[in-house]
Amino acid sequence: MTMAAEKSTSRGQAWFCTTGLPTDIVIEVGGMSFHLHKFPLMSKSRQLHQLITEREQKNGADGEEEEIEEVEEDFHHIPLPDFPGGAEIFEAAAKFCYGVKIDITAWNAAALRCAAEYLEMTEEFAEENLVSRTERFLAQSVFRSPRESVKALKSCEDLLPMAEDLGLVQRCVDSIATRPASADMSSLFGWPIKDGSSGRAADAKLPQSAAAALWNGIDTGIRRKNGLRSTAASAAAAVAVDSWFEDLAALSLPFYKRVISAMRAKDLNADVIEGSLISYAKRSIPGLSRSNRHHAAGTAAAASSGLLPSEAEQRELLETVITSLPQSKKKSSSSSSGLVTTRFLFGLLRTANILRAAEASRTALERRIASQLEHATLDDLLMPSYSYLVETLYDVDCVERIVGFFLEGLEERPATAAAAEEDADDDDEEEEAAGSSLCIDKNKQLVVGKLVDTYLSEIASDANLKPDKFCNLAVALPDHARMFDDGLYRSVDVYLKAHPRITEEERERVCGVMDCQKLTLEACTHAAQNERLPLRAVVQVLFFEQLQLRRAIAGTLMAAEHEEEEEDEAAEGERREGGGWRAATAIRENQVLRLDMDSMRSRVQGLERECSRMRKAIERMDRGVAAGGRGKLARRLGCKFGTQVCVSHHRTVVAPRKS
Repeated sequence: MTMAAEKSTSRGQAWFCTTGLPTDIVIEVGGMSFHLHKFPLMSKSRQLHQLITEREQKNGADGEEEEIEEVEEDFHHIPLPDFPGGAEIFEAAAKFCYGVKIDITAWNAAALRCAAEYLEMTEEFAEENLVSRTERFLAQSVFRSPRESVKALKSCEDLLPMAEDLGLVQRCVDSIATRPASADMSSLFGWPIKDGSSGRAADAKLPQSAAAALWNGIDTGIRRKNGLRSTAASAAAAVAVDSWFEDLAALSLPFYKRVISAMRAKDLNADVIEGSLISYAKRSIPGLSRSNRHHAAGTAAAASSGLLPSEAEQRELLETVITSLPQSKKKSSSSSSGLVTTRFLFGLLRTANILRAAEASRTALERRIASQLEHATLDDLLMPSYSYLVETLYDVDCVERIVGFFLEGLEERPATAAAAEEDADDDDEEEEAAGSSLCIDKNKQLVVGKLVDTYLSEIASDANLKPDKFCNLAVALPDHARMFDDGLYRSVDVYLKAHPRITEEERERVCGVMDCQKLTLEACTHAAQNERLPLRAVVQVLFFEQLQLRRAIAGTLMAAEHEEEEEDEAAEGERREGGGWRAATAIRENQVLRLDMDSMRSRVQGLERECSRMRKAIERMDRGVAAGGRGKLARRLGCKFGTQVCVSHHRTVVAPRKS
């Protein structure tokens, strides 16, 4: 049996059965003409048997000799419109009718089953017919393997609605969702597992075959060691998992949604669902994966050829991925749960803004990001503003909402812990867990505080950033989210430098977001000499710098006294033991420490003199103002500390020790 092509204006290609006998029937399927013999076809197909019989009866009823030739020519041609699978599948069905062995695979099994149904090639008409052959192959080879079921489901996209009516689509979906759910995920996908704390003891109780690495129940020959797979086995298994995810990503959106719904109904491992969604989104949404953005030329070519989905299809796909993501597990651990990384979530959010996805989808995505915001980076937060209504370069409002959701999540956790504590039996364990959760939440806030300060420093140079937006984001976090306000001061300095034309009131409001008491000595020194800061902020900085220096000097001298006493005792003991060189070293270190104290003391005196000059200048300005307006200048300068800011003129905090 061979295939030949002949030129024809109306019928295109032709397929001939070269058995040495002249053909007596022509079947037209999808522009292909099949020149066949009627008896092999009639012996297997009820549909073809009826069509040929009807033509013969029509031919016998017509007795006019002048029309015999025209009727015979019409009899030789039988069209089969809308044949499932097209000419290729009919060719396989025709070969089956001739008794030729055909190759049934996962890719053509569903199409052959639909073709057999179309041609009515059932057991009632002939034994071992095509319906039973395809059904047996599907049951034994396709529906037992998730990967083979994915291939069959993909082929069903061109066989609707017949594949749906025959139940092929639903059986493929059930196979994909049921097999992973019922099997051990570690054995099915090759992921590393541990057999418990007593791994060797557990392995000893298991048969030898149980320690083998399995893929779809097949022994790969790889053995686990102490309950863990080897590195090579894990790498090979990871490749297999990625390949399975890629197979799922090739499905159309309606079929993929049904698969995900079935997986969730079967309570499949959330990591499997997340991994599949990530792979599907990266493959179907252009530009989502940053690692693939260098293929822009290929993407543009695909878009011009119509291979990429439309904007509406991408929006629907994106919303499906967002709503299908499993809910994040609120664990009291610093590691993120699941496979969905923060970078991937921010990529989804950027795409949602570009495609103008539904508000509910964007809000759900922002809440999901907020649940693991401590894992975000500055590059993640720097999302461009895609709306023409927003003047700023970056989407500051979105970041502010995410920070708000982050704080809401932290507030909900203590309430949940308190409710669980009421039902708990072991008070000690609950108290320990609550303390651990509070410590983790505090660490998360500190990490997010540093991230927000870095973000503020980056966006502060935007000329279109209003003071209100800057201040709202700066004060969104509580005070305990920052150990020091140096990062916030850096952001304020950048903002004032980039916005020199803001009013004095706005300048003071911007500076009011930082707490001068939480500035380090280095930041205080810089702020005291910063001409961009308003006078009120400078006075506050000087006051708190003076307090910090006094505390530092007092604490250092007290520590030095204590160390000197210990060194004297140690020196005396060493002197008795003949260790005089150590005592000499201690004396030299003490002298260096005293020099440092003298330097710090000089710094304090200089600050006091500077404060004194400022106080005298303020008093002179007050004397020049009317009695009724005396308090206006003080209120304008914001000096809430009165004269105690600079009234101290002690030469030293602690009198120098006499040598």
